Amino acid sequence: MPAVWMSNRGAPVQTGAPVRCGQPVSGPVVAQVVLHPHRSLSARGFAVVMLVTWLLCLVPLVPLLGTLALWVMLPFLLGILVALWVSIRRNTRDGELCEELILWPDRIRVRRHNPRGPEQSWEANPYWTRLTIHPEGGPVENYLTLRGNGREIELGAFLSPEERLLLHRNLSRALAHLRNPRPGGAPGRD
Repeated sequence: MPAVWMSNRGAPVQTGAPVRCGQPVSGPVVAQVVLHPHRSLSARGFAVVMLVTWLLCLVPLVPLLGTLALWVMLPFLLGILVALWVSIRRNTRDGELCEELILWPDRIRVRRHNPRGPEQSWEANPYWTRLTIHPEGGPVENYLTLRGNGREIELGAFLSPEERLLLHRNLSRALAHLRNPRPGGAPGRD
């Protein structure tokens, strides 16, 4: 699952530097989770895809060697490679999206780091925050929302339905623990 649960065992970070997803935060954090979209193509995989595409583009050129048709076909085949390169690179940049949810005893904060836009942030009192999962009827299956402070936000839009269900279970447990703490207990995570 592209959700990373963190503990606040490191030193608190209090700087003026821009905060990236997953940095330790200060204060008594109850739960911290960082959500990322799936990354299925590594840098090595990208190189292999480009090489295989280039070799496959050369196949129709072999019979055209020594003819004028080779020079007519070549720009189109190079166009295919450029379009593939641009598409995969854009997808890689879009994959830098992340959502970070931090739960303190007195507030909950969700920050969404957009690769091509401004950072979005939402805060509310966790006691009054409601976590809701809509199994059907939402834009996607197991649509997950947080409501509080007069707003409702979507959480984990890029996750699979099963991952949203698991996230709902873990966050529900953390919020319930915060509302009704048991001595010595900590919220469980799957």
